[in-house]
Amino acid sequence: MAHEFILAVDDEEDILELVSYNLERSGFKVARVETGEDAVKAARDKSPDLILLDLMLPGIDGLEVCRTLKQDTRTASIPIVMLTAKGDESDIVAGLELGADDYITKPFSPKVLVARVKTVLRRAGTPAPGKDAVISINNLQIHPGRHEVLVKGNSIELTSTEFLILHQLVRRPGWVFTRQQLIDTARGEDYPVTDRSVDVHIVSLRKKLGDFGKMIETVRGVGYRFREK
Repeated sequence: MAHEFILAVDDEEDILELVSYNLERSGFKVARVETGEDAVKAARDKSPDLILLDLMLPGIDGLEVCRTLKQDTRTASIPIVMLTAKGDESDIVAGLELGADDYITKPFSPKVLVARVKTVLRRAGTPAPGKDAVISINNLQIHPGRHEVLVKGNSIELTSTEFLILHQLVRRPGWVFTRQQLIDTARGEDYPVTDRSVDVHIVSLRKKLGDFGKMIETVRGVGYRFREK
């Protein structure tokens, strides 16, 4: 995992020092900038492997930086991990829906920071299975072409919406999906999907999947993810 290049963006010098020190100790190369404008320029000029992006920046804020980079074909594929003040749930949701890959709340543990960066880089280097590919996780199998889910070889009856939500989560294990992203996945199936009905579908999925239901984790105030292990 060593030698990947990380662009760290924060207007607080002590945070940049902490981030850089711990990432460099883990073998990463790190460049640091303090404004949104410099972040966009550095991302375009240096093509980092990952961007750690503070949301509270002078000038162009982190959300606008994320939006700009994800709309630019030169930078759209660069993973972005947001750094956000604890409790800024609306900003977390907005960032994820703009295309950010993960988030870390301040204050944070340096060990957790490095672990999350490594996880996002690993996921970014592993393409998601195609929409028609059969997915197998231990004794859980998902067959998109047949709209079938097997748990320990036994077929589980899911509604169309439940299947689509589960498939979206399992295709990207570890990724956080907001309720709106899951709504967009299932839109047009069964009936109009809302935030509340997403929660109801998740409850139903957990019951139907038995022990595997515990792998669907709630990310408080944000949405859901399928645990990687």
